[in-house]
Amino acid sequence: MYVASTRLLPTALLAVYLFVLSSCLKDKCTNSIPSKVYTPVYASLSSLRSAVRGESPHDIASPGKIYLYGNYIFLNELNQGIHVIDNTNPAAPQKIAFINVPGNVDLVVKDKIMYADSYIDLVALDISDPHNIHETRRLQGVFPHRQYEYGITADTLRGIITSFSIRDTVLSNTCYEANWNGDYVYTTANNSVTVANKSTVSAPSAIGKAGSTARFGLKDNTLYTVADFGVQVFSVQNAAEPVKRNNFRVNVNVETIFPYDHYIFIGSDVGMLIYDISNPELPVALGTFAHLRACDPVVVNGKTAYVTLRSGGSCAGIANELDVLNVEDVKNPALLKIYPMSSPYGLGIDGNKLFVCEGSNGIHFMDASDPLNIITRKTLTNITAYDVIPNNNILLATASDGLYQYDYTHLSEPALLSKIGIVNK
Repeated sequence: MYVASTRLLPTALLAVYLFVLSSCLKDKCTNSIPSKVYTPVYASLSSLRSAVRGESPHDIASPGKIYLYGNYIFLNELNQGIHVIDNTNPAAPQKIAFINVPGNVDLVVKDKIMYADSYIDLVALDISDPHNIHETRRLQGVFPHRQYEYGITADTLRGIITSFSIRDTVLSNTCYEANWNGDYVYTTANNSVTVANKSTVSAPSAIGKAGSTARFGLKDNTLYTVADFGVQVFSVQNAAEPVKRNNFRVNVNVETIFPYDHYIFIGSDVGMLIYDISNPELPVALGTFAHLRACDPVVVNGKTAYVTLRSGGSCAGIANELDVLNVEDVKNPALLKIYPMSSPYGLGIDGNKLFVCEGSNGIHFMDASDPLNIITRKTLTNITAYDVIPNNNILLATASDGLYQYDYTHLSEPALLSKIGIVNK
């Protein structure tokens, strides 16, 4: 018995010692980190809805998506509105007006009527006179409220989050605080977030906006929009009076849409989906091409689809590649070939000419005459490009520093026609 007790004593003392040491360490474990506090700034729905109007030209500060209609280029100013650019002479485009549309990201045009998102609303605008643009109809609340990084969601009773106020602070808290994430702490009192200062810190951005191609797709008299896990269908038979006809859920996070022939090709974070729109208002699911999680824009030409996959950021994948698919059998799209890429964003196709944006790595001008042997004829590296529209040998490209236009008559020697630069504010 004596031997047993002498063996247990050191073990008991050790347990007490570790408990005391652990308590001391917890008491002394604190963080004091220079940080920034981001607090949502709200605007009422009534004030946002009354703000849509045509204005004189604005400087381009944060270019988004582009749309070409006749001799006009419509360039989104992220969350602010739309620049109207007369492109009669691509070598000398002229900004002629600005459409103030709070919360705008996407747009399409049919019969001189523009359809644009304004936060949670769909707005129809008569653009027949670019100097006298006016609203013809508004469908309220058809789009979901935006979700933001760090778990921030809008308090719908207060309106819409339009921006974030920023202030510096020093964050001091224990290592074991329940809502400390290592990089940020979330405060429910005012729905704000405090982020530890890093070189990459910025205001919380909306989730699901990483894809650089369109979330609006127009086919004849039907408008399709994608957001989160759903697709919405609107009749635009009477262009000035859009009517919502249908919506259906897709069990993946949809990002982009590309109407082609009597199909819509939907890019998602886990694959490409194909729907039959023979009955435009009742799309029918046909086939799927699955991949690991990545951002997924898609374009189609004939029996071939081109899909770019990008890793990093909100894309959360590991692939950076151009996938070429055979979609002759739309129920069973088949992978033909994978071309390695660096950081692909938007892409465009004009016949056998393929264009792929690579962000800070430029634009590839590619010969896709043989999809199994795509040849890069030229890469422009002096541009940080995100999205393109090829049309009649003129390439429109949105970039970090403005809107570019190139003549690609000779694919190996694209010629810069013009650039409208941005103004840093």
